[in-house]
Amino acid sequence: MKSNPRITHRRQFLKGLGLAAAVASPVVARAMEGAERVVALDHTHTHEQIRQIYAVGDRYLPQGLDVLNHFLRDHYSGDVGQMDPQLFDQLHRVRLLLGARMPYQVISGYRSPRTNEHLRQTRGGGVATRSLHMDGRAIDVRLPGVPLAELRDAALSLQAGGVGYYHGEQFVHLDTGRVRRW
Repeated sequence: MKSNPRITHRRQFLKGLGLAAAVASPVVARAMEGAERVVALDHTHTHEQIRQIYAVGDRYLPQGLDVLNHFLRDHYSGDVGQMDPQLFDQLHRVRLLLGARMPYQVISGYRSPRTNEHLRQTRGGGVATRSLHMDGRAIDVRLPGVPLAELRDAALSLQAGGVGYYHGEQFVHLDTGRVRRW
């Protein structure tokens, strides 16, 4: 099987990054300074799509955050939570690191405590009792055109929170909790 040179180059890039280089990456740093920060999302359950400016420079835009909060509402109950803006920064930085152009596909954003408990009881494990999804501090995503392992590796390189790799379910979990991996 012939390898894809773009994917091979990106893998070499990510492997060579190292943790400190990823956090201090000049490309990421320039993109965060003074520029508009945008997140583009497709929701796999609601079939909604969004491309939203949520910050300019070091200032978050309340209206943009409100739009994203609604977009990432609990798709079971319709409850809207308040998402941690740093989660959008993680998504933005990962996309820059990977040079990705496609929107993230969202599997899960905010979860109400009731939905979380229901999922915990019906999914046979894998749903935390005190999930950060309930605090608006977690999101489950994939990125079309980017192998799941590369998405995971880019997120891990930021050292910005927890990163869970769910190969069988085809998504990566990102959160703004303590730095950890599973």
